Amino acid sequence: MRLSVLDLTPVRSDQSTPDALAATLRLARIADDLAYTRYWVAEHHNVASVAATSPAVLTAMIAAATSRIRVGSGGVMLPNHAPLAVAEQFALLEAAHPGRIDLGIGRAPGADPVASMVLRGGRGDRDSQALQSFPDNLSDVIALLGNAGVSVQLADGAYVLKATPNALTRPRVFLLGSSIDSAQLAAEKGLPYVFGHHLFGEQTGEALAGYRSRFVPSAFADEPVAFLTVNIVVAETAQEATTLALPHLHLQSRTATGHPAGPLELVEDAARDALTPQQQRIAQGELERAVLGTPSEALAQLRDLAQRFGVDELMLNPVASAHRGADPARSPGRESTLRLLAEAAWTK
Repeated sequence: MRLSVLDLTPVRSDQSTPDALAATLRLARIADDLAYTRYWVAEHHNVASVAATSPAVLTAMIAAATSRIRVGSGGVMLPNHAPLAVAEQFALLEAAHPGRIDLGIGRAPGADPVASMVLRGGRGDRDSQALQSFPDNLSDVIALLGNAGVSVQLADGAYVLKATPNALTRPRVFLLGSSIDSAQLAAEKGLPYVFGHHLFGEQTGEALAGYRSRFVPSAFADEPVAFLTVNIVVAETAQEATTLALPHLHLQSRTATGHPAGPLELVEDAARDALTPQQQRIAQGELERAVLGTPSEALAQLRDLAQRFGVDELMLNPVASAHRGADPARSPGRESTLRLLAEAAWTK
């Protein structure tokens, strides 16, 4: 069972954006030192609790600050970008860090409707168009990264377009999703598939079963390759793990019920919050889907997930907040999650 890291670059109420970025770089170096397999960053826009707006930029920063771990996107939200722009960005990253770059691609907006509309050129109908063209745009990114390129039909004939620079190797491409439709698309394209179990756990088994049954071998994978993402907090005691997760649980419950999402609270502030009955139900669902506990408890939960869904790699989203007085340029709860879990996993 391989373990990797998904980092949304959370911004706590005691942090500036530079603080949050410093904490992410420190966490990435820790993951590199502890022999985690890969370190991915996400794409979200106009969200006060998240600083990860540009996966390509963050990937470049993290790859430069580490030496071994694979680095990439989890993911680039392709409807927000031209396929050529994505292909060129990740070809350049691969040229700079050969054999270490992953390109995880998703089709969610990663933004509220207004921000999404602006990202896509200011037209309100662009969202549905982008979703409809997603399979073709995904194929274009893959082709642009390859030797064949994409043939563009012009009035006087075909023009072959390729991503430049032409890296000697190609980043590994993954499809991200949290639905049966995305699993089917990954299978048809022969791509490794990453299911967002940390977002929605109801269809995990069905989506992965469909992916495996429909998988078509390709140049990217001879057989199905499936990962899961999971929220996690590990601490010396189960109670401390739950306490550190409280701000995340409250943030998710407020966001799901239409309340503005501010920065991630400190533990002491979240402990004073009063949730509505609906928010309590949402928080409880998040709690049940997450992995929380001591190192041995968390490791047992992860092994159960891997066995239940038949995956050999789990991507861990460490969601611990911090107590008042923590260094703003660090994420002590997220750091200890990776350290405690690695110590338990690598010594078994």
